[in-house]
Amino acid sequence: MSFLSIIGILIVSFLAGMEGVLDQFEFHQPILACSLIGLASGHPAEGLALGGSLQLIALGWMNIGAAVAPDAALASVAAAILVCVKNTSVSNGVALAIPLAVAGLVLTILVRTVATFLAHGADAAGKRGSFAGVYAYHFIALSLQGLRIAIPAALIMAVPTHVVTDLLAALPDIVTNGLKVGGGMIVAVGYAMVINMMATPALWPWFFLGFALASLSEITLIGMGIIGVVLALLFLQVSPEFNKTSGGSSSDDGGDPIDDILNDY
Repeated sequence: MSFLSIIGILIVSFLAGMEGVLDQFEFHQPILACSLIGLASGHPAEGLALGGSLQLIALGWMNIGAAVAPDAALASVAAAILVCVKNTSVSNGVALAIPLAVAGLVLTILVRTVATFLAHGADAAGKRGSFAGVYAYHFIALSLQGLRIAIPAALIMAVPTHVVTDLLAALPDIVTNGLKVGGGMIVAVGYAMVINMMATPALWPWFFLGFALASLSEITLIGMGIIGVVLALLFLQVSPEFNKTSGGSSSDDGGDPIDDILNDY
């Protein structure tokens, strides 16, 4: 693997670690992290296949109250390196992503614990009126989030390929099969969450229409995406639930309360 590929993978890993707390550009999401690592390593098809599979699993991971979800960033980056760099199969990469996510959770708790001390330092810098000090503490804390993914990524790349292959071969089938079954159960939870968000009488017909269109082998995924966007735009234009119109004229009741207040002025 070339030096530029290694640098690219480390950059993606660092960004994925930071996005685990920023959520600005979603680099920590499997579909992005795995695809970018696949591009950097010269294996875009494997990266995209892995990212799509892991994204369905990650849909079932969320922070609820004080409970922190498994770390999708480390799972995505480490599994992508194993698949795209160490030539592990996509199915094994998906199976290993779950324990990697748990390991990432431990690192997340450790880094966030350290960040509490940095927060006190930022408070002290703020009391002194030092904007540079506040910025420095924030950037240090953010850099630690990036390093918690970049360092494990560098360690995995440094391990010889035959060591990874021998380790995977040494795992008993009951372990790998169990991880695959567990991952499949989490995928079902992710699907259920998506369906729950669209479980309304107005959207159910479109849900079944998508299944009907998907059965047509002549339509590619790009074509399906275009059809979906067009149908969504048409639905938003003609549905009174969204544009608050009835028969082409504005409705006087049942509209947005904020719009009603603004119209009074």
